[in-house]
Amino acid sequence: MGFEWLALAAAFLWAIAGLMSVTPARHLGTFAYSRWRMGCTSVILGSIALLSGGWSSVEVSAVTPMMLSGLIGIFIGDTALFACLNRMGPRQAGLLFSCHAVFSAILGYFLFSERMTSGELLGSALVFSGVLTAIFFGRRGQTNNTLEMIRGNVWIGVGLGLTAATCQALGGIIAKPVMQTAIDPVAASAIRMMTAFAAHCVLRATGSRVARATQPMNRTIFAITALNGFLAMAVGMTLILYALREGNVGMVALLSSTTPIMLLPILWVYTKQRPNRFAWLGALVAVMGTSILVY
Repeated sequence: MGFEWLALAAAFLWAIAGLMSVTPARHLGTFAYSRWRMGCTSVILGSIALLSGGWSSVEVSAVTPMMLSGLIGIFIGDTALFACLNRMGPRQAGLLFSCHAVFSAILGYFLFSERMTSGELLGSALVFSGVLTAIFFGRRGQTNNTLEMIRGNVWIGVGLGLTAATCQALGGIIAKPVMQTAIDPVAASAIRMMTAFAAHCVLRATGSRVARATQPMNRTIFAITALNGFLAMAVGMTLILYALREGNVGMVALLSSTTPIMLLPILWVYTKQRPNRFAWLGALVAVMGTSILVY
């Protein structure tokens, strides 16, 4: 499977996970949900790396950059994303998060001298245009949709989404050189996740009010959180690390930014409300661009 399909598979898993996150994130609160999610994922990834022998591929020189990638991309980035999700819903949070593709492409150009062919540029422009169409016009006619409701100041939500996107781009850039070595992607992903979880534990140990759960954990919320962590972080983020081995940062980020488009049919089934024509137009344009990039 080429890196394009790996990135698209990760985007699809993130779309499902984004919708699954709504209930537990609002039940526990942003920081508590992120902490539980990262804790579950750390156990899953660490166990897989142990059973597969992946830990033996980790060199000492790779630990620090992967820890830094986890601290920025997951601890800060993921927490900001779920804070945005609590305010703006999964589709709009996902659309803001998709801006990481632009940030990644710019950083990849300056740091790694990555270039795109004319066909790749055309495909990239179509994907990004489709995503923008969906975010700016996709809410029309959705006033009664609770998943589209904005809670609190909209600009704080936008700022949180862009912060998440920036941190995701930086996390990928930092991980890129390490992923071009012989390191096992599952072990690499485990290092990132464990670092983020440790940072959350330190924050909780300080007694900070923001780190406390707003409501107690229960079996249902724990099951959803663990499954979410497995799909989005254990599988999704590991697929991204595999994709970074073959593809440039900008292309991987761009294809993985199609999550908001993949959310459209999922939200239609979940809410029984059909997305408007602008949302579908954006999806069509993005699919056309993706087709050019993949084929």
